[in-house]
Amino acid sequence: MSVDFTVAIPTYNGEQRLPEVLEKLRECGWESDRLLPDLTWEIIIVDNNSSDRTAEVVQTFQTHWLPKYPLKYYFEPQQGAAFARRRAIQAAQGELIGFLDDDNLPAADWIIAAFLFAQDRPQVGAFGSQIHPLYETPPPENFERIAPFLAITERGSLPLKYQPSQKLLPPSAGLVVRRNAWLNSLPPNQILTGRTNQSMLTSEDLEMLSWMQHAGWEVWYNPAMQVWHKIPSSRLSRDYLIPFFRGIGLSRYVTRMFGFKSWQKPLALFAYTINDLRKILFHLLKHGTEVNRDLVAACELQLFLSSLASPIYLWKNGYFKDKK
Repeated sequence: MSVDFTVAIPTYNGEQRLPEVLEKLRECGWESDRLLPDLTWEIIIVDNNSSDRTAEVVQTFQTHWLPKYPLKYYFEPQQGAAFARRRAIQAAQGELIGFLDDDNLPAADWIIAAFLFAQDRPQVGAFGSQIHPLYETPPPENFERIAPFLAITERGSLPLKYQPSQKLLPPSAGLVVRRNAWLNSLPPNQILTGRTNQSMLTSEDLEMLSWMQHAGWEVWYNPAMQVWHKIPSSRLSRDYLIPFFRGIGLSRYVTRMFGFKSWQKPLALFAYTINDLRKILFHLLKHGTEVNRDLVAACELQLFLSSLASPIYLWKNGYFKDKK
């Protein structure tokens, strides 16, 4: 049976989060039956080496799932979101693969909006959703300054194309990828593979999209696709956010260098270094000791400092060895 669309959910220890996501996808099934009854789609769960009851939860849902929209389970032992997404691409039957995190709640028409957006845009390799926050507790004051780093993507009500020169790309949450674009753009191995217990580095989704743009595929924002991102209070704490922003910053050299020729990279690195130093200086002049009590300002400073250290950190820790 041909499949028009694949929903892929990479998860790590998601037994508590997956049920709500799957219930929302059940609503997507009812909505697609009502509006596009000929649309065929599937759901694949990629268990990224979980140690909880994720597999059992999926098996329970499979026993009473909608047969028209198969629910499949795959296990990926290699830790890291990049490996889980690659497993999803290998397993997907659809040419369009919509990625949801296990804390993403899609609108009932999310699949329909994604499918329709791609129909007359064959040059689009990937497109992201409009993502709204669902905070468990109110965020800190001025949190909107850093909210986009937590995959909050509210960029207006009109579709927009991400320009490579802007160095701005959508997050993987709610992202739809054209399978052909992935297969024809990405190298066998990414430099960034995602956060694990052994590594704080992130931005593997931005590296993936940068490869697509570099190969000539367009990347878009589609506000008709709406997703709500559940953010627990633990992710608003200093203990979570400071290492989180450190990981983003230390990853930045990889995505910053896309689009530059080899001879241009030293010049680009010099320019980025000067700009990072400028940002650090102005931030300290503006906020001073406030960073000790202002969590948002502390996160911003950590991002600037880690971005400055990124090329040295990546080289020292061997991230460029045997990577093409």
